[in-house]
Amino acid sequence: MTGATGLQPAAGVVTAFSPAEARAMETALKAALNGPRGANPLVGAVVIGPDGRHLVTGYHRGAGTAHAEADAIAQAAAVGLDLTGCTMMVTLEPCDHVGRTGPCTEAIIAAGITDVVYAVDDPHDPAAGGAATLRAAGVRVRSGLGADEALDLNRQWFEAVAARRPFVTLHIAQTLDARIAAEDGTSQWISSPESLADNHAIRSRIDAILVGTQTVLVDNPRLTARTPSGEPAASQPVRAVMGLRDVPADAAILGDDGLAVHLPTRDPREALSMLYASGTRHVMVEGGSRILSSFLAAGLVDELIVYLAPTLLGSGTPALNGLGITSLPDAQLWEWDASDGGAVQTLGRDLRLHLRPQRRVALDPKPAGPQSSDPQLPNPQPSRGPADQAQGGY
Repeated sequence: MTGATGLQPAAGVVTAFSPAEARAMETALKAALNGPRGANPLVGAVVIGPDGRHLVTGYHRGAGTAHAEADAIAQAAAVGLDLTGCTMMVTLEPCDHVGRTGPCTEAIIAAGITDVVYAVDDPHDPAAGGAATLRAAGVRVRSGLGADEALDLNRQWFEAVAARRPFVTLHIAQTLDARIAAEDGTSQWISSPESLADNHAIRSRIDAILVGTQTVLVDNPRLTARTPSGEPAASQPVRAVMGLRDVPADAAILGDDGLAVHLPTRDPREALSMLYASGTRHVMVEGGSRILSSFLAAGLVDELIVYLAPTLLGSGTPALNGLGITSLPDAQLWEWDASDGGAVQTLGRDLRLHLRPQRRVALDPKPAGPQSSDPQLPNPQPSRGPADQAQGGY
């Protein structure tokens, strides 16, 4: 693990992480994978005692839930563990802001934790600065342990934050031969009831769901989040329609709750910019092959979820209608994503496939670390300072 044997904060001085701290960070990184990807990064936290003994493990379960640090502290409180004088290992710099939950820095200080080791700085402006707050309160703060692993864990989230756009999940429900509708246009239901329930669970935790005007005109979907019993979920996403054609006044997507929005553009980047400006930080793209292909071709998909039904149609509407790829060496490469339940799950008769873009390797990597794949964007990766020089974000 990167940094397990120490980093050099100053000439001639080496600050080592203990074997117990290295093991705890590995556990924290594995725990982080239990959470869902989206508007918030995957984060894991482990608390060890002064003797290096593992005490509790926490992780973030998604937007609106306790952060990993608070989750670990709450677990300790539930069983009567006193964390005074203990060390917390966390995969990302503890946050220092009030959102849907309180600052993790306050929870750490209140728990009496005296040492914090985190992997990488938080690049998200509203949350950054936790290291400085902890240090001002007398907590010893170090960073850099497990930095490479932590950067890879959330690399798509880092890129979305740097580009100031929402995190993008793309959803496809298709047959074995990659069809999303039969030749006569029928598509309900290719997916199993269990897959549909899983999709609605995702809808209930995202900020917005996006389809094209063609989907609205042909399928007239509601795009609401519903419980397995068919009732509206407590949390509903904004329903966004992207395209230049008007949305019919009687379209089901409009509803009566004021959550529908028309994005008059065919440019995926422009659509994401509009959504970001309105507060959207996680959007799921659904709909027809044209809109799915446009986001994939633009390289704007951070997470891919495919519900694969054991069905063959032989003809009909393909899931994708071209990505501008003419040669195998130019193919998009994806890798299996172990987060949020794993890369492959069985849902009823379907398989749920969970993927993320394969890491892009620079032809001429710079010594400073990973760089943005877009030369017009800033480096999406946060700082990775020496052990005793935790920078506390940008």
